[in-house]
Order: sequence, then C-alpha cells, then structure tokens
Amino acid sequence: MGEKREIEEIFSKAVRAGRRTYFFDVRSTRAGDYYLTITESKRDFNEDGTPFYKKHKIYLYKEDFVNFKEALAELTDYIIKEKGEEIISLKRTEEKTEVAEKEEEEEEEEEEEEKPTTDFTEVNFDDLGEEGTTEEKQED
Repeated sequence: MGEKREIEEIFSKAVRAGRRTYFFDVRSTRAGDYYLTITESKRDFNEDGTPFYKKHKIYLYKEDFVNFKEALAELTDYIIKEKGEEIISLKRTEEKTEVAEKEEEEEEEEEEEEKPTTDFTEVNFDDLGEEGTTEEKQED
C-alpha cells in the first residue's frame, strides 16, 4: 500500500474569532505547486464537560483563486453596503444592557420610595386576652 506522505506547511496564519479559529495554511502538492487550506476549528464540549474541537476544511487551488477572491470581495462588500460595519449582535447586547440598567435604576428608586418608617402603633396584648381566644369561645 502507499505511504501517507507528510504534508509540509509552507506558510500559516491563524485568525481567532470567539470560540472559532480559522487557520489559513499554504501547502505543497506532490508536484511541488502550492495550494491553500482554510480550516475552521470550533471549540465545543462533550456531555461530561471535556472540550473537543470540530474542524471543517476547504482546499483551494490556484486555478480557483481569482474566482474565490472575486466572490469573497463581492459578498463582503454587499454585506457592508446592506448592513454596515457595525456588528448588530453587539449592538443588541449593548441595548439589552442599557435596558437592564434602566430597570435596575427604577427598582432602586422604588425601593427608596418604600423605605420602612419608624412610625408604629402600640398594642397592649393584655387587652386582647380579656375576650378569650377563638377556641375558648367555641367550647362555651
């Protein structure tokens, strides 16, 4: 059977993005030409809590570079044009934080309004005992 050839990595770049990391690796074909692999590595957890990584890989050869670059540029430009560069999920998180802070301030204001007073009414418990308890009345 054929031997598994060790693949030499010529050049690499990693891009971290939250729980994901993207690896861009230049590798060499058997003929000595170069190609690109793009690997998405996503950290996840087993049921017992131990981490593992899911990996997805794309092989990109030189004959596809121009079309790939054009499509990527077109799509990224479209997204920026339609939605801008601001990250919407971050904006929503900030909005939720602002709403939560306002609600917290309102709750604090309500608590301040409902502060207990030192006013009280004096009750003489001896006076209550003269008529007897409910149980004593039922027995009569």
